[in-house]
Amino acid sequence: MKMHSNQLLMGLTLLAACTQPKPRASITADITGLKDSVVYISVPVADSSKTDTVPAKDGHFTWTGDIVEPQKIYIGTHTRYIELFMENAAVQVKGNIDSVDQLKITGSATQTAYEAYQKSIEDITSQENGLYGKYQEVKGNDTALAALEAKLEVLREQRHDRTKAYIIAHPGSPVSVSMIADMAVIGEYAPLDSLYRKLTPEAQQTAAGKRLASRLAVLKRSAIGQPLIDFTQADVNGKPVRLSDYKGKYVLLDFWASWCGPCRAENPNVLKAYNQFKDKNFTVVGVSLDDKADKWKEAIEKDGMPWMQVSDLKGFRNEVAQQYGIQAIPFSFLIDPQGIIIAKELRGAALHARLAEILK
Repeated sequence: MKMHSNQLLMGLTLLAACTQPKPRASITADITGLKDSVVYISVPVADSSKTDTVPAKDGHFTWTGDIVEPQKIYIGTHTRYIELFMENAAVQVKGNIDSVDQLKITGSATQTAYEAYQKSIEDITSQENGLYGKYQEVKGNDTALAALEAKLEVLREQRHDRTKAYIIAHPGSPVSVSMIADMAVIGEYAPLDSLYRKLTPEAQQTAAGKRLASRLAVLKRSAIGQPLIDFTQADVNGKPVRLSDYKGKYVLLDFWASWCGPCRAENPNVLKAYNQFKDKNFTVVGVSLDDKADKWKEAIEKDGMPWMQVSDLKGFRNEVAQQYGIQAIPFSFLIDPQGIIIAKELRGAALHARLAEILK
């Protein structure tokens, strides 16, 4: 049987396409000021991650791997943590280790899309950064602090609205999936579930989309309006304490740790609220994500916290923290006398305002 030349050419083209190696992901980095001899490149896989140890010299390192789908990966150094959206493409990273937010990252279309979004909200983030710099100025002045927090809350709402608009406009983007996942670290279930449902089915079925669905299932259990998730954990003397024993009171369930700077900074605010409202059917139950008993007890004494404190000393693997879906601290839940969660993440002036409203 004779084969026409055009058939032969087509066959050869198909053969070449079949044998052509699949593109792999690669990173070539030149980061001035990076002194590390190794860096760690972590790629999320299923419910965990795969971390490669990569040699570095004079700020230069290279890495090659396989990225199943465009997603956020992480580069860890001993002083900084770099996030970037990666895909099966050749990516270059250049800049200074002391300004990781200004690194020039090229080659990844998903990263480029994310940077375009970041640029679109610069008018908000620059104002936020300016206000964060004023915290020291208002220290000790409750009125000024409350005013500062109110301004920041307005800006956070504006940023949230822009993010929501981006997700609705880009329902199939890995950036949109990542944005909802970032919000889900400390966010509330109902609005996040609403956003998740706006993603395309394809985006929901990616590995990142499935991880997000699992996270939302956890948040649903500890959402506002849900009954408390009961638990028993040991106090500082090893005596078991059950949360449901406090039914009948308003309880601030406060997750913290001795090693957490923002937690320690918030403790005086919680103490002030406790002293002001403890005679009005209110108390605090602290759950520590410590793993060393001596550090935990020392912090309780130093910060003068007279309320009930419990811990299983498993650090971030604290079983209560996992039940409540805690991924960042400080974090708190306000539980009413019937055992229903009525508020979350009350800090600073917001804690006092809410307690004053319900404990008249």
